[in-house]
Amino acid sequence: MTETLTAPVIPTDRRYDILTMGRSSIDLYSNDIGAAFPDIKTFGAFVGGCPTNVSVGTRRLGLKSALLTAMGDDPVADFMLKFLDKEGVETRFIPRKAEFRTSAVVLGIEPPDKFPLVYYRSGCADIEITIDDVLAAPLDETRALFITGTGLSKEPSRSATIFAAERARGYGATVLLDIDFRADQWHDPRAFGVVVRSVLDLVDVAIGSEAEVKATALTEASQLKIEHSQVSDPNVTGDVSAAIESLLDRGVGSVVLKQGTAGSSVYLPGGDVVHADPFGVEVCNILGAGDGYASGLIYGLLKGWDWRRSLRMANAVGAILVTRQACANAMPFEQEAADWIEARGGF
Repeated sequence: MTETLTAPVIPTDRRYDILTMGRSSIDLYSNDIGAAFPDIKTFGAFVGGCPTNVSVGTRRLGLKSALLTAMGDDPVADFMLKFLDKEGVETRFIPRKAEFRTSAVVLGIEPPDKFPLVYYRSGCADIEITIDDVLAAPLDETRALFITGTGLSKEPSRSATIFAAERARGYGATVLLDIDFRADQWHDPRAFGVVVRSVLDLVDVAIGSEAEVKATALTEASQLKIEHSQVSDPNVTGDVSAAIESLLDRGVGSVVLKQGTAGSSVYLPGGDVVHADPFGVEVCNILGAGDGYASGLIYGLLKGWDWRRSLRMANAVGAILVTRQACANAMPFEQEAADWIEARGGF
């Protein structure tokens, strides 16, 4: 196992460090921590959606972040845009689509392992991102593009996301993919791997859990046995090492494996593996941990850190998030994260 390897070379002379693309929502999260869903009395209103969370997470860590999503012409969008503008995320590339609605998520919080989640995404605006919206975005001015599996789940967002990845690569930007497998966002969960495998040769860094990596790699759709769940927890079998090798064989530059309480690792072509140990914390809410993880990883890579240090930062930001109620609103700031890591033994 190689402990320190150079991470991807990322361009430095761009207006934005990162452009995140895809889902956005208002998150209504239970204020009654530990209460069963029928017993919840009040919810807190936050900003959410994986790419939106990552735009805030990277911005709070000191990067110049822009967001490409779509929102309705409604008060929910006003609520979200006010928060994003205050955070310093560039929002001028977010179209308002009057015929669609800004999406919503409702969550119960019963730690350590019960988080009932309901999506309200029928007729939602962010899945209506188009190629024209991508053409209006600053892909020639960003160092990196962050996309998600959910952005590939339906048209026109699917084609727009693939087009954005192609365009970003053409401008020399690094493309990061959060596999982000959410079965109920697909017309048939077996279609997930079919679609995601088709874009891997455009991806420099793919990020996912063991289950997500396995689901991506499956070539026999009949093998994918999965409950129609609202969370990324596919019931798939097989060797994760073989799944990772399959993804690398399809052209992805590296596979980052989120391993929960075991930390995380990156797998590189040629067999090199870099691992970073986890940080132990008490869980409040696991939703958003992966977005914090991605924010920390992007921060490290764009700072020019090696893989082990970047993974350690990702582990730290993800760990901080699981101790908190919200996602975007709870992202740590750069100095806060640095102090938190230092208090736990450093990198």
